[in-house]
Amino acid sequence: MVSVVIPTYNEEKALPETLQVLFRQTGDYEVIVVDGGSTDRTRAIVSEFALSPQSSALSTVRLLSSPKGRAIQMNAGAKVAKGEWLLFLHADTLLPICAMQRLSQLEADPKIQAGGFMHQFSGNDWRLRCISFLDNFRCVRSRIIYGDQALFVRRTFFERLGGFPNQPILEDVAFCEKVIKEADPLLLFPPVITDARKFLKMGVWRSFIRVLLIILHVEFRLPVLPRAFFQDIR
Repeated sequence: MVSVVIPTYNEEKALPETLQVLFRQTGDYEVIVVDGGSTDRTRAIVSEFALSPQSSALSTVRLLSSPKGRAIQMNAGAKVAKGEWLLFLHADTLLPICAMQRLSQLEADPKIQAGGFMHQFSGNDWRLRCISFLDNFRCVRSRIIYGDQALFVRRTFFERLGGFPNQPILEDVAFCEKVIKEADPLLLFPPVITDARKFLKMGVWRSFIRVLLIILHVEFRLPVLPRAFFQDIR
């Protein structure tokens, strides 16, 4: 079984489509949404989906509360998960329709301990396609999987590594740095699709520079980026 852990904070705009696409998946999975104190309709949306006939997993949709912080929220979801695989899904990211079947097939292969999906932004903006290309190239080269690539990891392996480090930023990078010391993460295609709304709202070129600086920070161990650099965009 796959446990899908979704950390949320004021995600009423993107979350409905993410859940719609998720509940079209076939296979054995549970959905655990961990909310970090949303003040919009995020929690109500989860409750509505849990009771909706469109959900194929009525009894396995759980809504938890946690202090705000993606690492804290994802660790809280993983703690109650029952699946062999933990799949950490951002609230604005759509899984390819075959994702659960692929993970179910991989479950029997003990050599595969972790992985993620290639990445793509929604829409047709060529600049965003360039950002995705750069990010995918970086991922193939480094095997460091970012959070918006739907990282999946075996629950026992995740627990042995101590989960996500309790830090406010780049917790996905820090965790994957531990992963690649013991395993070779698998990259899957078709890609996940991330809502481009936040990038467009921030400005595409500003977003491009932001991504580039993050990559350089990770690759070359540049000084820690300021917390404001990772401000919430809703």
